[in-house]
Amino acid sequence: MDALKESSLRPEIALQPFLPPESRLSMEPCRLDRLVERKRAIAPVGTNLLFRRLFILVGTAALTSAGGYEMYGVVNVGGVTVLEGMLLAFFLALLAWVAFSFMSALVGFFLLLIRRKGGLAIEADGPLPNLSSRTAMLLPTYNEDPHHLMARLRAMYESVAVTGHGARFDWFLLSDTTDPDTWVHEEVAFIALRRVCGADHLYYRHRYDNTARKSGNIAEWVRRFGAAYDHMIVLDADSLMEGDTIVRLVHAMEMHPGAALIQTQPVIVNASSLFSRLQQFAGRIYGPLIATGNAWWHGPESNYWGHNAIIRVRAFAEDAALPELRGRRPFGGHILSHDFVEAALMRRAGWAIYMAPELGGSFEEVPPSMLDFASRDRRWCQGNLQHIAVLPVRGLRWVSRLHLLTGIGAYVTAPMWLVFLILGLLISLQANFIRPEYFPKGFSLFPTWPQQDPVLAAWVFAATMGLLIVPKMLAYLVLISRGDQRGSFGGPVRVFCGILFETLLAALVAPSMMILQSAAVAEILLGRDAGWQVQRRSGGEIARQEIYRKLATPTLWGLVMGLSAGAVSLPLLLWMSPVIAGLLLAIPLGLLTSRRSSAAGLFATPEDRRSPPVVLRANELMASGPVGVTGALRQLRDDAELRKWHLASLPYEPHSKLGRIDVALATARAKIEQCEMFDDAMTWLDKSEIRAVLNDATTLQTVLKLRQPDSIG
Repeated sequence: MDALKESSLRPEIALQPFLPPESRLSMEPCRLDRLVERKRAIAPVGTNLLFRRLFILVGTAALTSAGGYEMYGVVNVGGVTVLEGMLLAFFLALLAWVAFSFMSALVGFFLLLIRRKGGLAIEADGPLPNLSSRTAMLLPTYNEDPHHLMARLRAMYESVAVTGHGARFDWFLLSDTTDPDTWVHEEVAFIALRRVCGADHLYYRHRYDNTARKSGNIAEWVRRFGAAYDHMIVLDADSLMEGDTIVRLVHAMEMHPGAALIQTQPVIVNASSLFSRLQQFAGRIYGPLIATGNAWWHGPESNYWGHNAIIRVRAFAEDAALPELRGRRPFGGHILSHDFVEAALMRRAGWAIYMAPELGGSFEEVPPSMLDFASRDRRWCQGNLQHIAVLPVRGLRWVSRLHLLTGIGAYVTAPMWLVFLILGLLISLQANFIRPEYFPKGFSLFPTWPQQDPVLAAWVFAATMGLLIVPKMLAYLVLISRGDQRGSFGGPVRVFCGILFETLLAALVAPSMMILQSAAVAEILLGRDAGWQVQRRSGGEIARQEIYRKLATPTLWGLVMGLSAGAVSLPLLLWMSPVIAGLLLAIPLGLLTSRRSSAAGLFATPEDRRSPPVVLRANELMASGPVGVTGALRQLRDDAELRKWHLASLPYEPHSKLGRIDVALATARAKIEQCEMFDDAMTWLDKSEIRAVLNDATTLQTVLKLRQPDSIG
């Protein structure tokens, strides 16, 4: 042990057992006001792409104008009041949002119907191409289940190895884990993975100071190791990709030297609850329509979704250094939703950003319940609202600014819908309880009867709903036009019934999500930071008490709206019944949709009926059962091999460079000095102190040398 202690602390040991030699690139974060515009020439947008964008924007404007004109006819009864003017303004903004999505879906429908590609053309069939570049597969993790993590990593590693191109890829597990037991469990599982797969191309790095979260994790890898690689494929903890897809992505980057990023369209798999099955089914049916339409008019100015995408390392290092926003959280500091901004910065520098929606073999998972979805959305909401500060940055392409605005709108529209409903209620209450002016100012022989046109109002409502529902029917028509997909979904009748039930359940869930997202926006505006919470994956269960507590607010909103509408008239109550019913049923829906279900039923997708090889392999490995692991310190004490690798993998930077880490470490050392037994340290040290000890070789070995119970005597 003494020899190990001395060797593990020597700074001349350059090659750590879990990492390759460093190959550094410069990538320093900068403040927003110090962003420097790059001089790389941006290829002019062709006439064809200009026409595509004009078609989308003109179509959106036409639909919005037509709807706004009709809505003006609904509210203009004896003049437009202040409340009615506000209602009209919110309606126009929300209708423009819906119409914009509708136009992309309409384009996607025609492209898929005639079997034309919308994005970057990548050959998905045929023999695999040869590769000449090196690619790093990056899997960032934060307090995830190590067993599941290694299962997914191994499934992808094996899938790439089958292609015959395994030597072109290195795999990095980039851990930001803060829980000490999970940290050591990761090391145990990773050693086991290396033992099975070999150590030539598998690497593990734990980052103690997880500044800037995932974006900082990736940037730190780029600075230390990026120069050795041409490309990197960034994954999420729940990502899976087929080996063929990975090889074809790399080849596409080799064929397009001006491309900085190619984004795949991940397909949702492994849904285990009704809520996640709804998302899986909807994403599989409607997702290709929207993605193909978007890729058609995005061209080389598409977007980045943060995972399941390939990135040119040099472009990322030179041009995607994220700004640190001024001010305090939640609007200041490091950007949470980094992907949109990174894509915008690389595009600003002249690099192309592509989407490849037709390339299959890319998968992800989704939160299993409404509350888990809302929890993830809370973090994304804060990150997207931070983009407000990025919008004015000099040199951004207008399409990139539109992507940022779209991300902002995805969350701002929730409180806008809520305000729209409240304004409608206030106008109805005002008309019911406040005496109207039958004679306008000035002379008039006849009274003005303030009566709205219910038929026109119904038409406006139906047209708006049509913009939301028609894309679902268009997606259905595309699906039944393709014989292979009809069978894989279980036939046209089953799919149609699935779409009907999905639409009904989504309509009931939507009001509660509106309230939860509105609350998230309000919290951010009030200065509350989302923090960095561990995401519950599909295997996690949610407590009933949590559902009751968190969904009580939507239920209360439904009660207030129902009483207000009922106080005006029965027709108004019936008119608002879909929203009110969804809110009043928030808790039952939360309980129902969060239940685990092994049967896909109406919401079965092709991946349920025939799992892709990489998904099947990952699920087999996850089902094999995790390796039993005790507490972090006890595991290190009892496992000599693990102890050796852990000590040799620790960083050599002095703790004085790590800021607040000193506090936990100093406290831990003070407590350890008072300990005589190993079990005393286990009892007295909290998790933050154990984590600090795990990162300091000297202190860790001091703890491990404490007497054991069986050594007394």
